[in-house]
Amino acid sequence: MKMPGRIVYLLFLLISIEASAQKQKIVLATQWLPQAQFAGYYVAKEKGFYDEAGLDVTIKYPPATGNVLNYLTDGTADIISQFLISAMKARSAGTDLVNIAQFSEHSAILFVSLKESGIKTLDDISGKKVGVWKSGFYEAPKAFLANKKINVQWVPIASTVNLFLMNGIDVMTVMWYNEYNQLYLSGINEDEMNTFFLSKYGYDIPEDGLYALSKTLKAKPENLSAFVKASLKGWQYAAAHFDYTLDLVLKKMLDEKIPASKAHQKWMLEKVLELQGFKTGKAKQTILEEADFNKAKEVLQFSGSKTKTLLFKDFSKPVVSKTDK
Repeated sequence: MKMPGRIVYLLFLLISIEASAQKQKIVLATQWLPQAQFAGYYVAKEKGFYDEAGLDVTIKYPPATGNVLNYLTDGTADIISQFLISAMKARSAGTDLVNIAQFSEHSAILFVSLKESGIKTLDDISGKKVGVWKSGFYEAPKAFLANKKINVQWVPIASTVNLFLMNGIDVMTVMWYNEYNQLYLSGINEDEMNTFFLSKYGYDIPEDGLYALSKTLKAKPENLSAFVKASLKGWQYAAAHFDYTLDLVLKKMLDEKIPASKAHQKWMLEKVLELQGFKTGKAKQTILEEADFNKAKEVLQFSGSKTKTLLFKDFSKPVVSKTDK
């Protein structure tokens, strides 16, 4: 005897609801608004990798002038993405957060000046107005110039390159995958700019990683491990399916009513994948290296942060080992 279609539908609905209820809720907060910098997480969610891992994942973003760390400390996010050096600074200041995965392998920070300004060397930056983000991520550039004994006038800027374009500042701190290309798309040719990559001066400090509070790691170790594995799968898929990923990023930006340039997001996705090592042909790992931790710690010392209690064994708590696939 056949069951009526309505009963079959209700049974299917009940099974779906039960399956959804069994999934563990995880909230990821990224350190910036939607863009290709976070493409792997969008892919993992869209392709169902989080669902397959038994997770119900929500991705949220801070306001442009906000700090994603607040989402972690007030309990509205289980995991945040953040720069290594910014997370270490927060840890040394008393926030009990830990690195559960490290995706970035290199620094993307550089200073840019216009050649017509006459600023050709690092020493030429002395005494100049240098723009730096008011929302954070300024520890490395400030410590870098302090270490070089180069005194400048720091000017806080928001998320645009307008002040630099209007000659309101002499030098701008930019990300290789972001503001540098914004300047190019604004009409400044590459041969019209001088660039000073921090990575070329011994400050090649990895940036984006995933962080959770120690108490969250203790309460949900399996869930955090499943999240990192599914996220890694998302990044691997993104690297292998570039056009799909780019379209998905643009859709996410439009959904959040964020201005979206396909040319700019294409540049960003290419550079972020390079910085994360997905184009090296090697198996991607997500473990913070102690040498990188120590480099970041030296930078924090130059910036005046107290780092005596900042220990690698306490800070690095990877939830996926090097032997995990």
